[in-house]
Amino acid sequence: MYSTPGGAEPRLTIPAVPTEPTPQGIEAARTAIPREFRDTPLFDSAPLGAATGCRVTVKVECVNPIRSFKARGACWFGARRGPEAVTRLRGLPAGTPGWVTGSAGNFGQGLAWAARRSGIPLTVFSSLHANPDKVRAMRDLGAEVRLVGEDFDAAKEAALAYAGETGAEFVEDGREPEITEGAGTIALECVEAVFRADTALIPVGNGALIGGMGLWLRHAAPEVSVVGVVARGAAVMRRAFESGDPSPAEAAPATIADGIAVRVPVPEALPLMRRVVHEVVEVSEDALGEAVRLLHRTLGLVVEPAGAAGVAALLEHPDRFRGREVLTPLCGGNADPALLAGASE
Repeated sequence: MYSTPGGAEPRLTIPAVPTEPTPQGIEAARTAIPREFRDTPLFDSAPLGAATGCRVTVKVECVNPIRSFKARGACWFGARRGPEAVTRLRGLPAGTPGWVTGSAGNFGQGLAWAARRSGIPLTVFSSLHANPDKVRAMRDLGAEVRLVGEDFDAAKEAALAYAGETGAEFVEDGREPEITEGAGTIALECVEAVFRADTALIPVGNGALIGGMGLWLRHAAPEVSVVGVVARGAAVMRRAFESGDPSPAEAAPATIADGIAVRVPVPEALPLMRRVVHEVVEVSEDALGEAVRLLHRTLGLVVEPAGAAGVAALLEHPDRFRGREVLTPLCGGNADPALLAGASE
């Protein structure tokens, strides 16, 4: 844990969120998202349909410079909040902290992309067990990465303490409205493409993805049932969604899906999630692994377990979703190559 000079306790109070995500914010966000991350492929997959007994439409968010959807929200955050950060840093000594965040890797890459575009220094705290490829990618994008703690939430606490010590601006995925609005542009593109679906299966990590997509679907396609997906070994967001209680989980996450391995819910994400999501289901580790292999085998895509959670839900709950018209985002492609073993069999 970081401490302030003189031994004072770190300032761990996060300032109030300035606004809530809105459909108008989602519409505005897409104008700030670089073309590399917009208008991603959207198509029906007959092989996935045959394997799951559904009509499956995928939105491919894992074929871009950071192999995840996270740059959408990060770049909108950078467009809205970057100028203020640049003004604050102007005239200060080189090396003055700019933004700081905690990340399992994908959000850190997205924010690093946005920070580099704006000329803002970024420090990312990740856990000691973070995916080495994600750590390397964040550093390659210019972020200073510090490995602290046994899981993502411990790293995030260290990031918040560092902000209190140094005056860096703490940026939290799931809390900042711009990040949620950026994620919502995925659903906006789907609706504009006149997709067919009665159910959207959306992975649930800190809540920005499902909050943003759910907000737009409730706004523009209210007939679509919005269903969140969590890993059974990291199911605290399901409990928080159902109860409204953002208390941390008693046990550390135990899942291969590091992108949704949440132990401490983001309180600010829950009200929107409870307003726009119909239900949240759990999936097993076996289903997550099989979904990764199925997507590689049928679509030739490398999708990490968190990004494949929607397909895992189809495999885990065949009776629940059989015959439905399903939309799911494939929202991260930074998978451990070992997970692909047997994918071509």
